[in-house]
Amino acid sequence: MKYDEILKKFKSLSNPKNVEEMKRFGIRGKVIYGVSIPNLRNMAKELGKDHELALKLWKSEIHEARLLAGFIDDLKKVSEEQMEEWVKDFDSWDICDQVCSNLFDKTEFAWKKAFEWSKRKEEFVKRAGFVLMAALSVHDKKTPDKDFERFFPIIIRESNDERNFVRKAVNWALRQIGKRNKRLNKKAIDVAKKIYRMDSKTAKWIASDALRELTSKSTQKRLKK
Repeated sequence: MKYDEILKKFKSLSNPKNVEEMKRFGIRGKVIYGVSIPNLRNMAKELGKDHELALKLWKSEIHEARLLAGFIDDLKKVSEEQMEEWVKDFDSWDICDQVCSNLFDKTEFAWKKAFEWSKRKEEFVKRAGFVLMAALSVHDKKTPDKDFERFFPIIIRESNDERNFVRKAVNWALRQIGKRNKRLNKKAIDVAKKIYRMDSKTAKWIASDALRELTSKSTQKRLKK
């Protein structure tokens, strides 16, 4: 399936109702067809890994094309420069989350970008930093606990950012690190309690929501196993 065929496929799968539903959930983009994620994943399986095609799809500025690009890109060919170019283009939380958790978190630059992007002012760039932290907590099985603990001061530092897509990502990162194992769970709970004591409604929301999951019976039971 070539580039032109992919665009024709998008048009054939377009769904105006999906587009309206996506907008209702805060999903934005210059061109959106409303193609579902399962359909995009099926297309990705058919296409296989293709770095050059991924780059071309990204430049199209079509919402679904960018999602597909994140699914089919060859992580071994993803450069730091490409990551910087793409993150500046993030204009929707789903693009940010899908690209970061399906591609960027598996590159050799993932840890570096998690630290760098969490300091940036742009809403979706900062979100990307925390999505990388969350994704690494799930997918990186080899890195020791002490490296994940380095994220805690950053989570505390940014827990008063009132922007919706940032605060939810900060919360997500804290919860995922705290669900990695029993030791990190205890550390994350302590961090959440510290955040809760901050004079910020956003910080208190991040902390209380994280504590609810991190201290839940289901989480504690899973960690004991």
